[in-house]
Amino acid sequence: MNILFEQLPILEQTKKALQELNFIEATPIQALVIPEIIQGHDVIGQAQTGTGKTFAFGIPIIEKIDYKLSKTQSLILCPTRELTLQVYEELKKLLRYYPQIRIAVVFGGESYTKQFRALESKPHLIIATPGRVIDHIERGKIDLSALKILTLDEADEMLKMGFQEALETILKQIPEERQTVLFSATLPPSIKQIASKYQKNTKILQVPVKKLAVNAIEQYYFLVKEFDKNKLLVRLLDLKRDYSTILFANTKKDVDEITSFLQDKGFLADAVHGDLKQNQRQYVMNNFRKGKIKILIATDVAARGIDISDIKMVVNYDLPHEDEVYVHRIGRTGRAGKKGLAYSFISPRKFSQLKKLEYYLKEKVKFLEIPSVEEIKKQILENFEQKVIDIIEKNSQENANNPMIEKLLQKFSSEQIIQGLLTNIQPKAKNYTDIIPPRMTFTPRETFNNNSFGNRRFGEKRFQNPKFSSYNSYNSYNSYNSYSQKRNDFIEATINLGKKDNINPTVLIRLLKDEYQIYGKNIGNIKHLTHETIFEIPSRFWNQMKNKSDIRFQNKILVINKKE
Repeated sequence: MNILFEQLPILEQTKKALQELNFIEATPIQALVIPEIIQGHDVIGQAQTGTGKTFAFGIPIIEKIDYKLSKTQSLILCPTRELTLQVYEELKKLLRYYPQIRIAVVFGGESYTKQFRALESKPHLIIATPGRVIDHIERGKIDLSALKILTLDEADEMLKMGFQEALETILKQIPEERQTVLFSATLPPSIKQIASKYQKNTKILQVPVKKLAVNAIEQYYFLVKEFDKNKLLVRLLDLKRDYSTILFANTKKDVDEITSFLQDKGFLADAVHGDLKQNQRQYVMNNFRKGKIKILIATDVAARGIDISDIKMVVNYDLPHEDEVYVHRIGRTGRAGKKGLAYSFISPRKFSQLKKLEYYLKEKVKFLEIPSVEEIKKQILENFEQKVIDIIEKNSQENANNPMIEKLLQKFSSEQIIQGLLTNIQPKAKNYTDIIPPRMTFTPRETFNNNSFGNRRFGEKRFQNPKFSSYNSYNSYNSYNSYSQKRNDFIEATINLGKKDNINPTVLIRLLKDEYQIYGKNIGNIKHLTHETIFEIPSRFWNQMKNKSDIRFQNKILVINKKE
């Protein structure tokens, strides 16, 4: 049964503000939490982003403030500046009939002078990130001695981001007789530890978790070697050149490197991540909204609070570490009844993670071949042709009496004029770097069916070399490689580096490339033993290996022998 805000024990000013905002029904988390916080209980609310949790804690917080007392009575802590601003914007909507309540927002990356002014006004409510709160407390700018209610929004994210020590510091600065409210998407042991230490008679209020709908989003993946991802990215973005795109990477370093790479290639791209100051972030976001940049590269944390309805495509440069984060990522496209596209770049070593994700989604992410140069060129020409048609149809009458047309027609034929114009404005073909698809021991299209969700192993169709039949996926590169060369052309070789030398397939492949000019595509099975490693190579490479001497690895002279 749906609960109306009219039925909740909230003040008339709040009800009036909600009515004007066209909020009639409370969401499940709001209906559960608001009465409990109003009654003064310590609460843990388990709710996902987009469930109305900001109003769930915001409404009772505002109603508990005594505006006649010019001291900070409520503190809301958020993990990121983006979420801090988002909470602030939401609560401002509720304050239209509470003009006496003063509110301040403080976070890292913004001018201290501006924040000092806001804090000097003795705000009743502060919304902040943990680090900046501690900073202002130490400077004597924030006084929490009269605090009545502390709220931790996205508490699990704060702990993941390493804020536990900061939270403990803040919790020790505030009165023991206070109300503490935690909101979290998950309830890991760390959240329960915080609750047991700093809450009293905690009420845990949960609503059933609903997976975000992804049925309006077409999901695809490419199999690509890690070092070929940038090459693939150029091809994909050229294929979808006019699409507004968010590209997700897992680290700030990757975001910066990808952004620099794309800008060097002439793409309209820019980045947002946690190291940007707020004015820099706002500048980038405004340019993205206006279409001045087409590609936004972001970390998951920095993307919180981005609310743009017309994003056509999401690209996962890497899969996120958590399946739920993937759903939130791709949920930024396919909004407002529109179709969305989501592409993920999967390296062979991450293929099992994709299978796990499909199990979580209960649906298939479709495999795509890497776009060919011919396919891209054809698409670019089709897009250009459509643009020309649109321009002609839009301006057919506007330039009807343009004297230049008559002058040109006196000197040239229509065909010559068109050819001359197209020569100068038609997009020029790029020289794309070759991408060699990874060789898998299975065909990607064959690795998934509706009955495979419970399987732990994928790709059972493996090449079986009797000499290597006992190798498992941890000791053998066979899990990720198959070979187009004829098998009888391969030989087995040994090298005097083994597990005790911390050798692994990646290190060995790099070593063979750097010292013997043998590339990974030519290397077969690899097996690491304690003191040596057995590997396969085509016989034609043996002479160039045996003729090299005095090659060292970690001060150890390498000895390579051919197995008979």
